[in-house]
Amino acid sequence: MQFFRIIFSLAVVSMLATACGDAYKSTKSGLVYKIIPGSKKGKQVKAGTVVKFHVVVMQKDSVTYNSFGKIPAFAYVDSTPRNYDISEVLPLLNIGDSAVIVQSVDTIAKLQGGQMPAGLKKGDKIKILLRVLDAYDNIPIAQLMYNKENELQKERDIKEVEAYLNSKKIRTIKTPAGAFVAISRQGEGALPDTGKQVSLKYTGFNFNGDKFDSNVDPAFGHTDTFKIVIGQMGSIPGFEEGVKQIAKGGKAKIYIPSMLGYGMQGAAPKIKPYEHLIFEVEMLDIQDVEKLAPTKKEKE
Repeated sequence: MQFFRIIFSLAVVSMLATACGDAYKSTKSGLVYKIIPGSKKGKQVKAGTVVKFHVVVMQKDSVTYNSFGKIPAFAYVDSTPRNYDISEVLPLLNIGDSAVIVQSVDTIAKLQGGQMPAGLKKGDKIKILLRVLDAYDNIPIAQLMYNKENELQKERDIKEVEAYLNSKKIRTIKTPAGAFVAISRQGEGALPDTGKQVSLKYTGFNFNGDKFDSNVDPAFGHTDTFKIVIGQMGSIPGFEEGVKQIAKGGKAKIYIPSMLGYGMQGAAPKIKPYEHLIFEVEMLDIQDVEKLAPTKKEKE
């Protein structure tokens, strides 16, 4: 999940230190866990609530996901937890508690019909650290809190991209949603609007300059023209936002904050969670969408 470089927060270090020396327990399905009580005992997490928590995932001693400083996880607590899953441990916790959960890759593979989790091998372990922040009895309120966390992350992302652009002295146009466009060649004619089909050449990079996709570079196996219809969500939001600033024949770089890209999920294995992206784009054409032939019913 989150593969970019991570410095452990003091909270995570504290969880690990507190957990040392304590005895592990097992759930009915054999999931190994230990609970680290919070400094103040909060209300218990119960079935039917939505729990908000921070989580860190470690695979083979490497951190693969860390929500600290990012969007917390939100999960509905079902009355029937899934076997060998953190849903077995969540109802055992109070708000403010932390837990360390250890999963055996061998057991996961057995439950998945012999399919080994990607990137792992027999004998590996997955360690999950989590800290309960809150629990909501009202699902609409939980949804509002989740939306708020997403907006806060989007604001953080935009500030990070702005800081990067300022440090490089790159002049850009900021789109309404928060993508940034640096025009290198002005095109001609009107900008593409909703319902227009655009034809593009593109190459995508992360902020380290590593190329992850292209329809220009034959190494990626597809050199066909990329076409999308504006307003039909045929691409990540930040890409479309940027493309709308480029006229026919124009070239630009689009700088996309992660929440306007692939966000917390990323697009494994090449795009990491919360990774900001850069696209070099050339606008080849802007056209009206061809109307489909009318059906027999429409003719009548």
